[in-house]
Amino acid sequence: MLNRMKLAGARIQRAAGREPNSEPLPLRTELRLNLECILAILRSPDDLIVRHFTIGANQLPCALIFFDSLVDKDLVQSQVMKPLLQQYEDANDSQQQAIHLVVREVLTSVDVEVLETQEEVVNTILGGDTVLFLSGSRQAIAVGSAGWKSRGVEEPLTESIIRGSREGFVEDVRTNVSLIRRRIRVPDLRILSFRMGRRSKKNVVMLYIEGVANRGIVQEAIRRIESLDIDDVEGSGTVEQWMSDSFMSPFPLISSTERPDKVTGALQQGRLSVMVDGDPFALVMPITFSSNLQSPEDFYQNWLLATLTRILRLLAAAIATFLPALYIALLEFHHGLIPSRLAFSIAGAREGVPFPAVIEAFIMETTLELLREAGIRLPKPIGQTIGIVGGLVIGEAAVAAGIVSPIMVIVVAVTAIASFSFPSYSFAIALRILRFAMMVAASIFGLYGIILGYIMINIHFVNLRSFGIPYSTPFAPLYLQDWKDVILRAPISYLKDRPRMMQTKDKKRLNTE
Repeated sequence: MLNRMKLAGARIQRAAGREPNSEPLPLRTELRLNLECILAILRSPDDLIVRHFTIGANQLPCALIFFDSLVDKDLVQSQVMKPLLQQYEDANDSQQQAIHLVVREVLTSVDVEVLETQEEVVNTILGGDTVLFLSGSRQAIAVGSAGWKSRGVEEPLTESIIRGSREGFVEDVRTNVSLIRRRIRVPDLRILSFRMGRRSKKNVVMLYIEGVANRGIVQEAIRRIESLDIDDVEGSGTVEQWMSDSFMSPFPLISSTERPDKVTGALQQGRLSVMVDGDPFALVMPITFSSNLQSPEDFYQNWLLATLTRILRLLAAAIATFLPALYIALLEFHHGLIPSRLAFSIAGAREGVPFPAVIEAFIMETTLELLREAGIRLPKPIGQTIGIVGGLVIGEAAVAAGIVSPIMVIVVAVTAIASFSFPSYSFAIALRILRFAMMVAASIFGLYGIILGYIMINIHFVNLRSFGIPYSTPFAPLYLQDWKDVILRAPISYLKDRPRMMQTKDKKRLNTE
C-alpha cells in the first residue's frame, strides 16, 4: 500500500506550500499538531471524519481520520475501533512503543502499514484507507478500509464471443488485478503501482511477467508513465495517448480490452498491461498490425476454424477500406474492366441519378456514419432500432428519390458489415478514416490512386513503432517463426515458442520433451 503512494509526495508538498524537492515532513509526537497539519493540507472537507477516543487504563489519546465517502465503516468499526477499545493493554514501554504493540497484537486487519511522514498519511487517506494516530508517537498506522461501491464482474459489452470466458473488467482496479492474479498463479507476475494526476491522484498499475517480458520494454513503459504530469488521468485513453509512439497515426499502437483472458494471453507472450482505476479497459502493449485481427476466441476453438476466421477478418479489412474506392474508380475511369452485362446493369440502375459516383458514395457513407454514431449514443434498445430501421428507410427513400443507385446501397451495406468484423474497435475506426481518403484518391486518379494509397499505407506501417517493435512485424522485419500465430493459427502443438519479435527472456512456451 505504501508503494502506491510514493509518486504523489511532490504534489502533496506543493499543497502544503513547500518545494517539491524538500525533505518530507515527519510526524510529531503531539497528536494535536499532527491532526492540524493533516487538516491544513486536506483543507478540512465536509466528508473528512476525525474520531477522537482514548484507550487503555492510562487513557492514551488516539484519533482516527478517514473520508466518510471512501471507507467501509463496518471494517473501521470491527477491525480498528473494537479491538482498540476492548483488547489494548498499556505497555510498560514508552508511548512511542505503543504503536508497535497495536500493530502486532491489537489490530485484526490484514492490511496494516506504519507511516512516518505527513505525505504518506495524506496519500493514505486520499486512497480510501484509515489512519490511526496515537499520542506521543512519531508514527501513524494505515489500515486498509477502502469500501466504495463498484460494479460487479459482468460479460464484456464491446468484445462478445461465442466460446470462452464471460468475465470482463470493471471500474475497480483491485478487482481487475485479482482477475489476472487468478489466471496467472506464479510469483513472477509483477504489479507496479503508480499514483497519477496532480488533482485526481488515481491508482494506475502496470503488469508484466518477470523473466518473460523484455526488460528494456518494461523500463521504457515505466519511464513514460512516470513522465505524465497532468491534473487528471481521466481514464486509460489518456495514458494510451501519452504512451503511444506516434500521435499522428490513425492506427492504434496500444490495444485496449475489457477481457481478462486477452490480457493474460498478452502477458504470457511477453507484453505489458496498464490499468487505470475507474476504467474497465486495460491497455496492452506493444502490439503489431496483426494483433488487431486476433481474438481470444481463436484459442478456444479448432485451429482450422480460427485460421479461417482470421483470413475472413483480413478480407473484411480490405473490403472496409477499398470497396467504395474501387467502385468509384471502375465507374468513373475504368469502364472497360467491368463485364459488359454488369456494366449495362449498373448503367440502368444509375439512370436518373444526378450525382457522380464519388458524391453518391460520400452521401451514403456519411449517412451511414451518422446512423452508426446515433445508434451508439442512444439508449441500447432505441439505438438498435435507429440503426436498423433508419438504414432501411433512408436507403429505400434515397433510391426511390433517385439520389443514389441501388448498387451503391449494396456497396455501402457490404462495407458496413465488413467494418463490424474486427475485434478491435479502434482499428475499425482507423479503417473508416482511410476509406474516405481512398475514395478521394480513387475519384482523382482511379485505380492508380488506390494503388498509390495502398503503397502509402504500407510505408506508414513500416515506419510505425510500438515501444520499439515495428508495427509491420513479423512481415517486415521478417520473422518466419512468428507466422504460425499471425494470420494463420497453427495447432497448439506447433506453438512451442513465444513470439520472437517480442525478444522475451524465456522463449519457450510449450515443452514437448
